[in-house]
Amino acid sequence: MDIEEEIRSLQLDSAAEDNTGVINPEDAKLEEVEKLDRMEEDSKDDVSLNSKDVQAESKVKDKAVSAPGDVETPDEMEEDNKKRHLNVVFIGHVDAGKSTTGGQILFLSGQVDDRTIQKYEKEAKDKSRESWYMAYIMDTNEEERVKGKTVEVGRAHFETETTRFTILDAPGHKSYVPNMISGASQADIGVLVISARKGEFETGYERGGQTREHVQLAKTLGVSKLLVVVNKMDDPTVNWSKERYDEIESKMIPFLKSSGYNVKKDVLFLPISGLLGTNMKTRIDKSVCSWWNGPCLFEALDAVEVPLRDPKGPFRMPIIDKFKDMGTVVMGKVESGSITEGDSLLVMPNKTQVKVVAVYCDETKVRCAGPGENLRVRLSGIDDEDILAGFVLSSIAKPIASVTEFVAQLQILELLDNAIFTAGYKAVLHIHSVVEECEIVELLQQIDPKTKKPMKKKVLFVKNGAVVVSRVQVNNMICIEKFADFPQLGRFTLRTEGKTVAVGKVTGLPSVSS
Repeated sequence: MDIEEEIRSLQLDSAAEDNTGVINPEDAKLEEVEKLDRMEEDSKDDVSLNSKDVQAESKVKDKAVSAPGDVETPDEMEEDNKKRHLNVVFIGHVDAGKSTTGGQILFLSGQVDDRTIQKYEKEAKDKSRESWYMAYIMDTNEEERVKGKTVEVGRAHFETETTRFTILDAPGHKSYVPNMISGASQADIGVLVISARKGEFETGYERGGQTREHVQLAKTLGVSKLLVVVNKMDDPTVNWSKERYDEIESKMIPFLKSSGYNVKKDVLFLPISGLLGTNMKTRIDKSVCSWWNGPCLFEALDAVEVPLRDPKGPFRMPIIDKFKDMGTVVMGKVESGSITEGDSLLVMPNKTQVKVVAVYCDETKVRCAGPGENLRVRLSGIDDEDILAGFVLSSIAKPIASVTEFVAQLQILELLDNAIFTAGYKAVLHIHSVVEECEIVELLQQIDPKTKKPMKKKVLFVKNGAVVVSRVQVNNMICIEKFADFPQLGRFTLRTEGKTVAVGKVTGLPSVSS
């Protein structure tokens, strides 16, 4: 059975669900059929089944950004807010050039001055790593600079004439996949960085390489638009070769399709040199690359459509981090609704009522902010010790559900050797900013991948590629939503021993939340 095709088929599955979350064996209701038809017309991809995972232990680090002070410039920010905002995650195999490309973007957009670049060049040269100096803009701690590997999710900001961007620089090494999940779960669009250097693309793409896992996780996490930048085109082994670029594109397209992406509508390939900044802010000169007639990276980013968001929905902001600064400050991305200074909200699941003292977007104080924004929010009424990553800042009128058990539809990807998936199976659950140990307490139904309907026979265990409805139990109270209501708060992954074994969506919650 082709697991990649099954992932895609499950992403497209929107069978009718009853109140218990168990899929109704009868035919889907008419409105669900119409919904599915619309999704298929929409290139079969905007409903991605899978998980929204964030590593609770990993701290999101801010690049050259200080803790929010009381910068009283709300009027200025209101003007900036007229620009649309997009969160962009940089993903790909280790050493593909993600941090270097991110650093180059900040330099080209005027966020870093020449003197700082000269300092980084000297520092990199002293470490005998001359080509790493651009990555130092994003990789700020000493461990990352010595090893040349991003560990935590880097965050930075830049603007074009039409858009404000938040860069999320995800680590590429397989040891830090949970941190990559943390970055991708906050993103609207993805930039997949691929090295064109001879041998490097193959290493990242072949089985065990992170290119494949990152693509599948990105789709799982709701990253529906992807820019595939073929980096290091200036390398002597490539020298802007059209043949090499075409070879990479031809290998990636079938895989992207099997992962659920509509390549014609939602994926764009383009060649760049992250180290030199070629074809990034301005189009590449024909004397360097005569065959490329497409856009540069900044143009491609500006052309990406903003995902639809509901500023009037119930407020939801999963908390990814917290710290003390004249009160308790929480960080997170607004998934639904809007927030205004002076609002009363709930911190769930401990149901503590808090007041919003101040709201910061990027480093600037604002009066209000809407969905899609990455914020720092200063709260009164709660101590930072009473908040954990994975808690959710929620509206009082419609608080988020807090549960220890839920029903979910799972797609089994690849179990560990000789393992079977059955009641009693234990794994680590990643859902928005929650990381919790969980146990499968019951397999309710197996779904026929062809008909998308439940099989009649009782299911005791399933193997790779299976689609199954299960009851999932966690040790501690967590805040989640049904996928149908809030996709970003209802996707998840199950991981065991550093490996993603299943992806899923929440289909049912207890009728009374604890």
